[in-house]
Amino acid sequence: MVSAAPSPPSPPHPARPRRRRRRLVAGIALPLVALIGAGAVWFGVSSVRPTPPPPGTLTFSNELRVPALAASTVVDGVRVFHLDVEEGRTEFVPQGATPTLGYDGSYLGPTLVAARGERVRVEVANRLDESTTVHWHGMHLPAAMDGGPHTPIRAGGTWSPEWTIDQPAASLWYHPHLHGRTREQVDAGLAGMFLLTDDEESSLSLPRTYGVDDVPLIVQDRSFAADGAFAGGPSMQFDGVLGDTALVNGTVAPYFQATTERVRLRLLNASSARMYDFGFADGRSFDLIATDGGLLGAPVASTSVPLSPGERAEIVVSVRAGERTVLRSSAPDPALNAGTAEFDVLELRAAASLAPSPPVPTALVALPPAEGADAAAERSFVMSGHTINDREMDLGRADVVAAVDTAEVWTVRNDNALPHSFHVHGTQFRIASVDGRSPPPRLSGWKDTIALEQDREYRLLMRFEHADPNTPYMYHCHLLWHEDQGMMGQFLVVEPGQAPDLRRPEGDDDDDHDH
Repeated sequence: MVSAAPSPPSPPHPARPRRRRRRLVAGIALPLVALIGAGAVWFGVSSVRPTPPPPGTLTFSNELRVPALAASTVVDGVRVFHLDVEEGRTEFVPQGATPTLGYDGSYLGPTLVAARGERVRVEVANRLDESTTVHWHGMHLPAAMDGGPHTPIRAGGTWSPEWTIDQPAASLWYHPHLHGRTREQVDAGLAGMFLLTDDEESSLSLPRTYGVDDVPLIVQDRSFAADGAFAGGPSMQFDGVLGDTALVNGTVAPYFQATTERVRLRLLNASSARMYDFGFADGRSFDLIATDGGLLGAPVASTSVPLSPGERAEIVVSVRAGERTVLRSSAPDPALNAGTAEFDVLELRAAASLAPSPPVPTALVALPPAEGADAAAERSFVMSGHTINDREMDLGRADVVAAVDTAEVWTVRNDNALPHSFHVHGTQFRIASVDGRSPPPRLSGWKDTIALEQDREYRLLMRFEHADPNTPYMYHCHLLWHEDQGMMGQFLVVEPGQAPDLRRPEGDDDDDHDH
């Protein structure tokens, strides 16, 4: 039977084989030379970063593209979506069409919507000439359905993960997670949003007409070559690939025509390296209502919201008939070591006559206390260079083994002057403290990704819901070039007394990652 989706809110080359390090001298000398060279470059050219045009110079000439809602059917009680991963060409700039990747189209993908309690299946067909994966970023689900590097979809292959939606309403997203190739495939266009609804969120007087007063904003930055192809490589600051053009939903210099007094913007930092600090050029206040894992306890009156790669935020902004205002990214917190770029992102154009919108509720959802008194274990993670706890990623090694239905406290710190973030698969966490103090209101809700300022300590409260002794979840820096270089670890969740038995991905039998 065919069923409408739950009411929405109302060409890269094949991966190189990895090689074992065979020469002790090379294993010591080459990293040492690279480290010395990196330090020289860091201090010598630290101001060289591709950057979009400065504030006030961009002409907003293109209407914002809003991703289509994904079609679905209900078969034997399961809501079924289909995604084709394919190559294409997309018109961004006058100099020529850009070779891109997309889901069900040439660039990005449709927005999936499902309700809490539903059973869903996503039937993915890989039409590329290389492997890929599809990771459901922020989703609570079994590790075998998570779409990490242990579940590659071969060229021409299919994958049909199925799970039950069992978490609050939230703005999640999906993207590749192929080991060593994530950055390239995401930057080529493989990303889309997955919105979850529930009764509690639906009962609130919030904007929720998709594409009208409830708008996804997938923000990226890219550069273009003379022929229109994507250009650029990892920056001299080793953040990863930064661009000189901001894209929103694949639109260059976009404007959105607002027809209501209030607009809900679902912001996603889908850049592979850039950190944003979103606000409005006129300094107006807005209500921050949700972060990665769902609604906050109450709206937070804000004039800015910083987002590192992979983070999301939902804001509600008010507009007056006939006015225009610009969504702008200001310089990130200097403690992030992420540059000083400021630039315009999108223009909001209010129509001459606006439909009325109800005020944002003063209370949203009840959140449990962020306390770790029942923690079964405490663990520490130090981000440094491209390692976590002085280790690079090994697909055959479980770095952590946790028990299902238990809580843990994870303490995370970035100990050097590189920008880093921390993302955990398969769960959402709460922030117990930042440098021993309560987190700011904007960080008081459910999170799956955080930016890490240098030498600032975050204590995170974790809980694990799905056991699988064979398939791991990931934790990693979400600056994707860092992840691809090996800044990632794995954890298994097991039943009490169950022995872990990590299985390598099919076809992977090497002990080392060729970074």
